[in-house]
Amino acid sequence: MAFCPSVTMSLRVALVVAASLLVVVQASQDVMKNLAINFAKPLDDCKKEMDLPDSVTTDFYNFWKEGYELTNRQTGCAILCLSSKLEILDQELNLHHGRAQEFAMKHGADEAMAKQIVDMIHTCAQSTPDVAADPCMKTLNVAKCFKLKVHELNWAPSVELIVGEVLAEV
Repeated sequence: MAFCPSVTMSLRVALVVAASLLVVVQASQDVMKNLAINFAKPLDDCKKEMDLPDSVTTDFYNFWKEGYELTNRQTGCAILCLSSKLEILDQELNLHHGRAQEFAMKHGADEAMAKQIVDMIHTCAQSTPDVAADPCMKTLNVAKCFKLKVHELNWAPSVELIVGEVLAEV
C-alpha cells in the first residue's frame, strides 16, 4: 500500500499545528499561574485589614478548580482589596485597563495575551449586572465569569502547581 505524499504532508502539518497549540496552551496556563500567584500575594494583608474569614483563603486555593463554585461575598471583597493594593482599579473601582495590562505583562503575558485578559475582564464586568449597589458581589460575579472564560480557552492553571509554588515561597 503506497502513501499519498499530500496525505503524509497534511498529517505532518496537522501534527505541527497540534503540537504548537499545546505549547501555546501550556504557556498560557503558566502565565495564568504566575498571574494568580502574584495577584494573591497581598491576600494576608487584605484578610487582616478586613477581618476576612479563612473561607476566603479556601476560595483562592480552589479558584481555578473546574466546578468549584464561588459564592462567598467576602471573596469578592478580597478581590477588590487585592486589585486596589495592586493599583489596577480606577477611582470608581473599575478595572484600569492600562495598569491591568501592565500587571499581566509584568508577570509573563505578551501584549496580545495581556490585552485579551483585560478584554475578558471588561466584557465580564459589562455583562454582569450590578447587585443592589454591592461592589463585593459584583466583583465576585465578574470573577466567576472570568474564570469560566479562562476555562473555555483551556488557560486555567493547575491548582496543584499554584499551591506548590505558594507553599514553596512560605
